[in-house]
Amino acid sequence: MQYFTADTHFFHEQLLGNNDFAPRPFKNVAAMNQAIIDAWNARVSDKDVVYHLGDIAMHPSNYPGNDEVFEILKQLNGQIIFIKGNHDNRDLFKFLAKHNWDVFPDKPKFRFHDVGVLIKMNHFQFFMTHYPMMMGIVKQTMNLHGHIHHSSVPIAEDINVGIDTPETVFLKDPPPFGTPFSEAELFAMYAGKKAYLIKNKPFNKYD
Repeated sequence: MQYFTADTHFFHEQLLGNNDFAPRPFKNVAAMNQAIIDAWNARVSDKDVVYHLGDIAMHPSNYPGNDEVFEILKQLNGQIIFIKGNHDNRDLFKFLAKHNWDVFPDKPKFRFHDVGVLIKMNHFQFFMTHYPMMMGIVKQTMNLHGHIHHSSVPIAEDINVGIDTPETVFLKDPPPFGTPFSEAELFAMYAGKKAYLIKNKPFNKYD
């Protein structure tokens, strides 16, 4: 199976409690980190692939040590493909590559991309990037992204897969906080968002 997530922001103390950006109701970063690990591992097995679309971890004033991040990431099930976010640095990617291992023969634990990845599923193309893309008129194409946390781009084909995304409102049974999204959940969010925007889209004068 393939799963999708972004903006885990491990160690990010400033997100704790109530804030206008990405409120996370945990007493400390250890509790937040563990909640994400537990939710991730409840869904993902080592045979699965998870696309992480950037912003792995950060401290308020500086990036956490590479060894700290590695200790978290090696607890996560699955093979993880990272797309670089604005709070990720190449030094971390180099550290993870140096300490990488094969989950299965020729299946490394970590893989890395600086900008984005394109895959195909169920007759759709998925452009996976950290920042949301403005794709214009498309057909059977979605942009999976993170970066904007609790915000939603008013375009049905732009799906925020970050763990703070508000687009879980379109899911009948939203998964626990920190759970990577499944292919079925992506299509459910897309269908729900598309129907909502058709009904509530006053900004397009040509409709």
